[in-house]
Amino acid sequence: MKIRFLGNAITFSLILSIYIAACSPPAMSEDMSEVETATPTVTVEPTLTPYLIPSGYIEYSAQSGDTCDTVALHFGTEPIEIQSPELIPIEGLIIPGQTLYMPDVLGETTPADILLPDSEVVYSPSALDFDILQFVSQTEGKLSKYKEVMTRGSTPGAEIMIQLALENSINPRLLLTLLEYHGGWVLGTSQTFEQSRYPMGFIKQDQAGIYKQTGWAIRQLLSGYYGWRAGTLTELTFPDGTSQRLAPNLNAGTVALMYLLAQIHEPQVWTEALYGKNNVLTVHEGLFGDYLARAFKVEPLFPSGITQPELQLPFLPGETWNYTCGPHTAWSKEGPPAALDFAPPSERPGCGNSIKWTTAAASGLVVRAGGGAVVIDLDGDGFEQTGWVLLYMHVANTGRVQVGDWLEVDDHVGHPSCEGGSSSGIHVHIARKYNGEWVLAEGGLPFVLSGYRAYKSEKFCEGTLEKGNEIIYAFPWGNYKTSITRPEEEEVEPTSSPYS
Repeated sequence: MKIRFLGNAITFSLILSIYIAACSPPAMSEDMSEVETATPTVTVEPTLTPYLIPSGYIEYSAQSGDTCDTVALHFGTEPIEIQSPELIPIEGLIIPGQTLYMPDVLGETTPADILLPDSEVVYSPSALDFDILQFVSQTEGKLSKYKEVMTRGSTPGAEIMIQLALENSINPRLLLTLLEYHGGWVLGTSQTFEQSRYPMGFIKQDQAGIYKQTGWAIRQLLSGYYGWRAGTLTELTFPDGTSQRLAPNLNAGTVALMYLLAQIHEPQVWTEALYGKNNVLTVHEGLFGDYLARAFKVEPLFPSGITQPELQLPFLPGETWNYTCGPHTAWSKEGPPAALDFAPPSERPGCGNSIKWTTAAASGLVVRAGGGAVVIDLDGDGFEQTGWVLLYMHVANTGRVQVGDWLEVDDHVGHPSCEGGSSSGIHVHIARKYNGEWVLAEGGLPFVLSGYRAYKSEKFCEGTLEKGNEIIYAFPWGNYKTSITRPEEEEVEPTSSPYS
């Protein structure tokens, strides 16, 4: 990059001040007109060296999913204080790898080592080739023989883990690593009574068995991963009541693991689990090989230039529904605020199946359907771990689409209902994933439907959808402020199915 400065007395500080951009709207220099008329010309090519770091600042390399707001929260500063040799988007995702200069204001923190790639925590493209059932059957450990009584009958433990990994989009390799580290269930047999009942290390009388233990572990990973991604989690609190500020340059994957271990281990044991001789990462590599090499092939999960594809409101043009819940958890109650809820015109109180149809917000392939859920893969490759994916929840079993169906925009998905999960009334729940990561409804890739952009609220299920001067307010029971009408639109050009 070349920057031309005119005049004989351009100082080094002026060069630096012009060269560094901040997380704030660009401002015109009052002195630029005078500088431009001076002579002679001098060409200066700034070189990024440690000496260019502003006084009181430290260098940080932006990571996948970073925004000005979240990076500022991690570093305990304000977005306007962030500086960079390149332009920084005020809204949206910062380019992974971009150099940022951050105020050095934090005191003691956790170690800053990046331990676990993001792609090893979320159910990412790196796990496409992993067959859980085959792996578990070959280990011949306790898990390979274990069954647990579920509502559907006696179920193998590995099948339970598959279900939970897929529904929550958590990497099954990591779940098996945690099971082996805490309980010894994968390669052998648990050695103690507690390991046999609480294989994930969470010791609570009513939380025994694979289903509850794995579910608990997943909730902690979700809390850590997306809490860091949203900037709402900045420190760990241990069982003894002590706390540690998280190092600001950590990635979401490392924080997820740190957070989970901090829920069950005192600081000294927590440190051994992360950095000791036989730590969790050693077990992970022993089971599944070079996890850094896997991550290198698929990360960053949010590549430079990514944008949300055009999405429509999930009901037919001209219809008026109610916006009943703003940004809230996509799956479990500890999950990320990635979902929005819409309810059709009320036909009856309570639950049942609506006569209205929820429709495809974009073209794609149905890759999962059942239990109230429908998953549409927008890139059509048949995997919900790659590219953009839409999750619909509370879709009635009767009349819904089937796995393998190709949908065009506005095709019927099914009837809104209360099926699947917890629901007190008929509605449809919709969320997005990209490369296996839940995409926050308000963040660097905001949820936009038919031009309406979602904004969150501090109160559960509140928030707004905004388009120009129009504001739609979310409220669980619906009122005149929650009514939203899908605009009448020109016919959308069909997208060819990759299978046609």
